[in-house]
Amino acid sequence: MAYTAIDNPGLFFNTKIYTGNGSAGHSITGVGFQPDWVWIKTRSDVNNHTIFDVVRGVTKRIRSNQANAENTSSGVTSFDSDGFTVGSDSAGNSGTMVAWNWKAGTTSGIATNASTNITPSGYSFNQTSGFSIIAYTGTAVDGAYLPHGLGKAPELLFLKSRSLAESWQVYSAPTGNQGRGHLDAADAFDTGRGEWYSNNPDSVNMRISNDSHVNSSGATYIAYFFTSIQGFSKINSYTGNANANGPYIHTGFKPALVLVKNTTESDNWVIVDNRRDVAPNPHKLGLFPDTSGAEAGDYLIDTLSNGFKIRTTSGALNNNNVVYLYLAFAEAPIVSSLGVPSKAGTKAT
Repeated sequence: MAYTAIDNPGLFFNTKIYTGNGSAGHSITGVGFQPDWVWIKTRSDVNNHTIFDVVRGVTKRIRSNQANAENTSSGVTSFDSDGFTVGSDSAGNSGTMVAWNWKAGTTSGIATNASTNITPSGYSFNQTSGFSIIAYTGTAVDGAYLPHGLGKAPELLFLKSRSLAESWQVYSAPTGNQGRGHLDAADAFDTGRGEWYSNNPDSVNMRISNDSHVNSSGATYIAYFFTSIQGFSKINSYTGNANANGPYIHTGFKPALVLVKNTTESDNWVIVDNRRDVAPNPHKLGLFPDTSGAEAGDYLIDTLSNGFKIRTTSGALNNNNVVYLYLAFAEAPIVSSLGVPSKAGTKAT
């Protein structure tokens, strides 16, 4: 079997840097595909993260750093063949900007089984890249079965009520089916929680409780599911050592983006990518999904041909004996589908 089915990760995930001009109809091109999920942040100024997707529809905005319900914004006014178009909203079109873009794409034939008892109101999924967007209306059924479309068990879920002012709910395989985090807050992951009905998701469904965070009767929700795909994405955890010569994390690819969260202590979520900081290692410019803050330096990560290495003692990335959740996407797999090494390099020491 081939090492990876994705020789060009840029067809499914890409980071786009652009400069806002404050005017409606500003076309952002060069993404490399028509995105289904666009996450935008002003780099240079304090401003909210804004998230748009094709399932909810253009102009329907939620913010990763707030619990607010969905509202209407001119942030993204169309999803285009090679990018997207932004309106006059300053959160999407003012100063130096970054947009993280994902491709899903399948909008028919989501898998269900006899247990499935929530019918999505809309969805877009891609089993090749391990990403899906699922919209649904809550039923208040405790232990409901929500289909996710991935064809294998999801390892990470960002879930947000669209109609209620509820914090983001985060499930991850490393923190388990009784762990719950908040994307909009720096707090540690809770333990002993019931949002996921104390059940692991399977290849068809995710279990959810009747908590208002995830399944209030008549409320509307959006769920972003991810699962690791060899050579393209990796969801796992690592343990910090509080040393500037920090842990090496093997992913099997050179990362284009790394998202990290301290799961046991209160500290910001951190995103580092290969477009905002193109200087040689270490990359250091962090953005923080749980705050509106501008990007800041000293979040030191070496990106390597086969993974990444922490080069800081920052508590957000490397406290001693602390467990960190991470999500990484590839710039290039270490080995192509033909068995050819894509990048030279060796494991860090």
